[in-house]
Amino acid sequence: MSILQGKVEERDIMTLEELIGRVAGCHACDLSGTRVRFVPPEGDRRSRIMMIAQAPGEMENLEGRMFCGPSGKIFDELLEEAGVCREQVYLTNLIKCMLPKARRPSRRHLEACGRWLEEEIRLLQPRILIPLGFQALKSLLIRQGVPRPPKKEYRHLFGRYLQAGDLLLYPLRHPTFLLFNPDKREMMSREYAELKKIIAKYGEG
Repeated sequence: MSILQGKVEERDIMTLEELIGRVAGCHACDLSGTRVRFVPPEGDRRSRIMMIAQAPGEMENLEGRMFCGPSGKIFDELLEEAGVCREQVYLTNLIKCMLPKARRPSRRHLEACGRWLEEEIRLLQPRILIPLGFQALKSLLIRQGVPRPPKKEYRHLFGRYLQAGDLLLYPLRHPTFLLFNPDKREMMSREYAELKKIIAKYGEG
């Protein structure tokens, strides 16, 4: 069983609202102790496009909203350049609470949060998943049982379509990447520009 295939205990969740409520009160791992304000998913819940970021940052944890810190400004700029907006997709996090000091999620964190992401995918039935960054992409490849490349080779997977089992992926670099690599703006703008086509093709139904 993959780290994203744990089953939600008790009865099956029937609605997205119930899922969000249960995630908001989750204490399955130590990260719940970092939670100041729960950061719910946002965007169009009818969209068949799911974007998956890694985890709330410090600002997101304080404000209770996705991408409201420095990376959020970059994220919105990239979307605007592509001619789309966050309201056209369903946006969620792989890890539901803040990772202190932006550390990497542990296996325990992935197991605790993976069951919630699994339910989100089951409930929304997305036609395409867009993982933002290495951790989100790695976790989805594990979920689908797809052989993973060496870490240094992941950069070749961003900005291209991947068939991972029964899921179609279009991995993108996380907006935070530009905070440390501003010279890569043109490359990322080009990769994010594909979102307009993705929304037109997969956005509904």
